Amino acid sequence: MQYHLNGFKPGNYQVSDEAREPALPPPLLDLPKAVDVLIVGCGPAGLALARQLADFADIKTCIVEQKPGPMLFGQADGISCRTMEIMEAFNSSERLVKEAYPLHQNAFWEPDAQNPQRIKRAHKVADARLGLSEFTHGVVNQARLHDILLDGMAHSVTHLVPHYNRRLLELTVDRDLTQDLQAYPITAIFERNDAGQSSKVETIQARYVVGCDGARSAVRKCLGIELQGDSANKAWGVMDVLLVTDFPDIRVKSFIQSKDHGAVMVVPREGGYLVRLYVELDLLGKDQRASQLELGVDDLIARAQRIMNPYQLAVKEVAWWSIYEVGQRVAERFDDVPAGSPGDLIPRAFVAGDACHTHSPKGGWGLNTSLPDTFNLGWKLAAVLRGKSHPKLLRTYAAERRKVAFMLIDADREMSALVATRPSAGKDAASAKTGTAEIEHFIARQNGFIAGTSIGYDESWLCAGHRHQALADGLPVGQRFRSAQAVRVADGCPVPLGHLNKADGRWRIFIFGDARSPLDAASKSARLIAFLADAETSPVRQYTPAGADIDSVIDVYAVFQQQDLAIEQMPDFLWPAKGKYGLRDYEKVFQTNETYDVFEQYGVDRAQGCMVVVRPDQHIANLLPLDDHAALSRFFEAFMLK
Repeated sequence: MQYHLNGFKPGNYQVSDEAREPALPPPLLDLPKAVDVLIVGCGPAGLALARQLADFADIKTCIVEQKPGPMLFGQADGISCRTMEIMEAFNSSERLVKEAYPLHQNAFWEPDAQNPQRIKRAHKVADARLGLSEFTHGVVNQARLHDILLDGMAHSVTHLVPHYNRRLLELTVDRDLTQDLQAYPITAIFERNDAGQSSKVETIQARYVVGCDGARSAVRKCLGIELQGDSANKAWGVMDVLLVTDFPDIRVKSFIQSKDHGAVMVVPREGGYLVRLYVELDLLGKDQRASQLELGVDDLIARAQRIMNPYQLAVKEVAWWSIYEVGQRVAERFDDVPAGSPGDLIPRAFVAGDACHTHSPKGGWGLNTSLPDTFNLGWKLAAVLRGKSHPKLLRTYAAERRKVAFMLIDADREMSALVATRPSAGKDAASAKTGTAEIEHFIARQNGFIAGTSIGYDESWLCAGHRHQALADGLPVGQRFRSAQAVRVADGCPVPLGHLNKADGRWRIFIFGDARSPLDAASKSARLIAFLADAETSPVRQYTPAGADIDSVIDVYAVFQQQDLAIEQMPDFLWPAKGKYGLRDYEKVFQTNETYDVFEQYGVDRAQGCMVVVRPDQHIANLLPLDDHAALSRFFEAFMLK
């Protein structure tokens, strides 16, 4: 798709440039008096959480934003492979794939050895993230991601829309009520800042609150949570521009280092014409902020032109620009449970996204770490609120995501030092790395983290089965369930198995059959299916409410090696009758063939098979032998409620 030819225009990219208009904010309505979950902030973390919770009719959610309406100009632009996978869980990946600009190459430019005042391409390589996912890392205005999430919220069963123009004045947590899960210990006071009713104060009670309100989070400050780490010491400029240039790699992600004037990173934007430039600026003095540099967009353009000599850059329009500081910090806590508290205390307030980790935007990790933060938290809140899981589940959010935040900070610190041509504060010039080869090596080494596909959670009662990893070495426990195609038995249709893991709060069990046919009642596959269907200790039977569909809590799929299978031969459990009419579900049984061999792709032991338990956030929770029924029951008993 191409757009922005005659100037940048925000809005729905499915509409032509000439007709596109930004979406209007919803009408201003009074805040509800009491809710189950209060979300503060309409960034990617807040909207991803709201998008999840909007699908549960029995959960009352409110999302509040200080700005007057939806985002029009995005700060973030990169959409990682893992974020694309999460958007597929919301049934929205197709729109992003169509609109985003895919990144297939990286180019590296350095001072020309023959004429150091000019830059010269060192080399160009394929993007290291290719092949890590079915999706390609892409670039699109963050506002479009927001639009898609907002659209899903509005069309959900709860028709959830944000309350804009609200500034948080005060947030308190009643410590005497936090362990009473039916209580509303959160009190939040907001001030309306719209033209019509400015200064009007509203109060809302909540059972849980999640602060997704950015690096200067008011929620974090109200909870008394500090950011810890390095303060800003380096300034960069960023601008989205429409320009005419003879620079040959303007449509390729490029790392450019000059001899004397600093560095530029080029990121081609969606639509074929828009380009983002990150421009290296100067060191900041102690306690100095980037805003004190008194630089404007013309200064950024002039600096970029000097760095990219001998190529010409004629900027025709600047869609958005900013100057930011590079600093890496992580919140001391991700929830309201004080350090050193008993392990059974249940948190009621959380921070997510930039509210709990801050860093530079050059790696594209802000949005792509923030959105998975609340993708981790959302299903846990829903499970506890709906009485399906023990509230101790909420303690795992901080344990799992704070580790990722530290990985992010370490990667960003290294990336920031490599991209810059000048040393950071406290380092001498001799320690500055100036070769783009170092950047390339870093990208290759960190490609799984950059893509988000290698991020995994440590062994715990929520991530188990590591000792059986050899049964499927291509499906690491703790990491996300990687998608691969298998053939549906009922109709011969190839289906990406990863797409079965939707963001609907359900658990999944994937049965990868052993060498014996599932039609043989003595096979491990057949015995496991019989156990899940009929045994008193079956987690499917124990946790499915009476009268509900058999897959309403735990959804079971089977993938077999045998080629001579037919759907009518399968046990009823694998093509169950569902819904008010008792319609059969024909989409739970799969087989492999020479073209689509997931046993090969997943490294599944063909003789023994295995079962893989997948969490509602698509991460692998357990990997077990087909005949270890007792271990499967024990796993769910650790946190599920009957």
